[in-house]
Amino acid sequence: MDDSEEEYWIYHERQQAMLCGQHSLNNLVQANTFSPDQLAEIAMQLDQMELNVMAQNNEGGVRSKDYLNRLAEGSTNVDGSGNFSIQVLRSALKNTYDLDMINVRDASVLNQFGDITNIEGFIAHKDAHWFAIRNINGRFWNLNSMEERPSTISHFDLATKIAGYQNSGYIVFAVPFLSHQCPPCTSKAQRQRGLPEYWWKEVDLVQGKGNAINGATDPWRSVGSGMRLDGKSTISNSSLIEGLTEEEMLQMALAASMEPTPAAVRVELTAEPPAGSDGAVRIQFRLPDGRRAVRRFLISDPVAMVYAYVESESNGGHGKEVELRAGFPPRDLKSVVEMAIGDASLAEQSVQCRFV
Repeated sequence: MDDSEEEYWIYHERQQAMLCGQHSLNNLVQANTFSPDQLAEIAMQLDQMELNVMAQNNEGGVRSKDYLNRLAEGSTNVDGSGNFSIQVLRSALKNTYDLDMINVRDASVLNQFGDITNIEGFIAHKDAHWFAIRNINGRFWNLNSMEERPSTISHFDLATKIAGYQNSGYIVFAVPFLSHQCPPCTSKAQRQRGLPEYWWKEVDLVQGKGNAINGATDPWRSVGSGMRLDGKSTISNSSLIEGLTEEEMLQMALAASMEPTPAAVRVELTAEPPAGSDGAVRIQFRLPDGRRAVRRFLISDPVAMVYAYVESESNGGHGKEVELRAGFPPRDLKSVVEMAIGDASLAEQSVQCRFV
């Protein structure tokens, strides 16, 4: 078939480490849209919003037992293994595509769509895994990242399959109106939206032959299993404060606030090295005011130079402490402030910045 003729392609990301949540979103929208860094940033924003609300309570504010417990617990929206909460997925879809995730058990779902086959997409999750189902060219496709290739689900079997998932403990969310925001791929240009090794020609899949577009057989074999969906860390810090009095927890929080911070390690910001300079590397920033910026540093510069740059772009922060996080899962850079940028693996990375 000539590439100018209409033919359908199926995008199916395979499992990478513990990132099946990210894969389920990308498989659902049929594009390599969501990255771990982007989802981690959403998780951080949700965590901060939760803390801000708790800080305004009438039972002690930031000194209340609930607030101190929440602070000690760490993030409830992403843990050290990269497990994102359902709130992160819901926010990502809403912010990027204006799509909703609605529990299929909600009476409004069938009231609005009548039959479950009138819904174009689904995301299912259970403790350690989540995956997407999507209607493409009149067929429902199971896009489970743990499977080698996409597989079809007939209209007749869809309701039975969904009920089976629910009976085995899965929560299934409906994602309607997908084709309006995320049309299926029918052209070579559209395939630029996804990684080439994950595109499959629909006709080959239906006929039970063929492989991904570049011939890769299984690029993520033996790299890990699915991930939790509750956003809770497998090891919670909350157990460390179980049984403490409110005064003891306050003292613990005050002691933590006195730990060394980047402010104790300061350097004078040097001129930005010219493009192409020996040892020059780029770092991307999301500054505290929301602006995005890219700046060159020398790979031998200390991480403290990165803090100096952010403070210079923020008018010194007006006396506030700046928090920088990078990598995935995002780590606080104050632990590596004295290291060289190269040793801290910050070259060509994205740094999220905020005042605390």
